[in-house]
Amino acid sequence: MCGITGIFNTNGQPASAVLLRRMTDTIVHRGPDGEGYYVEGPVALGHRRLAIIDLSPAGHQPMMSPDGRFVLTFNGEVYNFQTLRLELESLGHAFHSRTDTEVVLHAYIQWGPAAIHRLNGMFALAIWDAREQTLFLARDRYGIKPLYYHWSGQTLLFGSEMKALLAHPACKRQLRPEGLLEYLTFQNFLGQQTLLEDIEVLPPGCWMTVPLEAQTLPTPQPYWDFHFREPSQVLPEAEYLEELDRLFQQAVSRQLVSDVPVGAFLSGGMDSGSITAIAARQIPYIQSFTVGFDLHSATGLEMGFDERQRAELMSYRFKTEHYEMVLKAGDMQRAMAALAWHMEEPRVGQSYPNFYASRLASKFVKVCLSGAGGDELFAGYPWRYYRAVVNESKADYLAKYHDFWQRLIPQSAMANVLGPIWSQVGHLRSQDLFESVFSRSMHYHAVDVRRPEESIHHSLYFEAKTFLHGLLLMEDKLSMAHSLETRVPFLDNDLVDFAMQVPIHLKLGNLAEVVRLNENEPGSKTDRYFARTRDGKLLLRKVMQRYIPESITDAEKQGFSAPDASWFRGESMEYVRGSLLTGKARIYDYLDPVATQALILDHLEGRENRRLLIWSLLSLEAFLSQFLPVGVG
Repeated sequence: MCGITGIFNTNGQPASAVLLRRMTDTIVHRGPDGEGYYVEGPVALGHRRLAIIDLSPAGHQPMMSPDGRFVLTFNGEVYNFQTLRLELESLGHAFHSRTDTEVVLHAYIQWGPAAIHRLNGMFALAIWDAREQTLFLARDRYGIKPLYYHWSGQTLLFGSEMKALLAHPACKRQLRPEGLLEYLTFQNFLGQQTLLEDIEVLPPGCWMTVPLEAQTLPTPQPYWDFHFREPSQVLPEAEYLEELDRLFQQAVSRQLVSDVPVGAFLSGGMDSGSITAIAARQIPYIQSFTVGFDLHSATGLEMGFDERQRAELMSYRFKTEHYEMVLKAGDMQRAMAALAWHMEEPRVGQSYPNFYASRLASKFVKVCLSGAGGDELFAGYPWRYYRAVVNESKADYLAKYHDFWQRLIPQSAMANVLGPIWSQVGHLRSQDLFESVFSRSMHYHAVDVRRPEESIHHSLYFEAKTFLHGLLLMEDKLSMAHSLETRVPFLDNDLVDFAMQVPIHLKLGNLAEVVRLNENEPGSKTDRYFARTRDGKLLLRKVMQRYIPESITDAEKQGFSAPDASWFRGESMEYVRGSLLTGKARIYDYLDPVATQALILDHLEGRENRRLLIWSLLSLEAFLSQFLPVGVG
């Protein structure tokens, strides 16, 4: 686990070692255990090391092939590297370290870009081919590890974080107005563009080869994509249960490989609890970490947001060495500046609890297991999918699911809120951004919704490509802010391949009832309808009952959220007012203050619950202050 940077002058001009070092220094938090640089002609590769496997100098990067032709800078972990090493040794390759990095390098020497298909793990990498004068960039299947890039027409910059690119004078600081529309619609970015002009993220499951003298930047090429579908032959449920059990245990065991201590996040939910249960069998008294919330001023549903009691139950059962932290209303504002610096652009939901959880874990371990991915693979958000489960046409499905994902500002208010920049973005349709997720896919160019199961497979695809990707970017940055490696066993290749072909009726139990309710209870009865559709992850729940208490497996899905709806109306109200209800706020360089503040006051005065919008505006304000100071952009 590390951080990588690089410069490639495709016009042949020598790359600057000084600028490379400056770029690499910005991500020292990703790798405090060492640094390395390769500068030769038009290419420069940088590396910051967080030593996890083979802590010796033999793991130093950038790493060069024995003949000097290939140079690799690598961020991530490949969990099947030992198997690959045996295969490569049988083909005549010799190794001088115990690292997975050296295995990745020799795999590329042996198989070229096709080697990427053999890697089971998380990674972002760059390989310079000195003979062919080409730079190869690649990212793991799911986007667990980030890789950003900037193209100026003659210089390609890349790095694990955006701030590394901004350290180079060729990369200008300028907000992308279209990105603001996208974020305020979806609370996320659905493609490869970011909130900053001319900085893009290499899409998950893609690679790109850039030759010397390139006049234009090649389009990233997909080598893998999610493909949720009904199996051609449905097996008995018992066979799915046993296979899921086997693959889940295998996935957790694979990701325990490490030469440093490994811990586990233990949220109180089923996914992290199941991972901890398996890991605790192999690591006695494994250290586990939970963040809870002070609920003295919480109300309503928020009273259930603190999961410490359930986490403590599982810690007792698995005999972990358990650590907890309790967040209070003021902890968000205390962390916001550092949070914005490390998160860079804002994405998806509330993230500061993850920042504190990673800080807690980093005091004890260098590697921590996370339950991310379980919901997206096994249908953990049924109330979402059921919003578009009965459809008359492709357009019907797309319209329904697009409308559901309007997370922040109502479409009816968008033109007023974005008044200062509406002339630049008013021509855009958020529906087109939404539909582009499917048009870019390897398997979902034509949305076929003849059966409810097919609608749900498409919804699972959309969320894996967008919502999960945003969560993974957040988790990477907030853990690496504290030099902590986070691993996600649910995103093991074999487990994912299996999960994508599990029949929908083994994931969602009320599908037939939902279809009937959808037909018979429209309009004002939708609240009652959705209250009866909180099933999900049925197959996973049945397997996990073998490892964790039934009270955990039978519990409803709960996100990792603080009671901010109450805090924003109470203890944090002055912070919200001081940040957003002032003409000095940076967001009003782009947003209309009257229209925006009307939405904020809806929440503060109790008319609407707009906690997600307020959190997102606070994040946007902190982002602008950190990355676009006054007079820049």
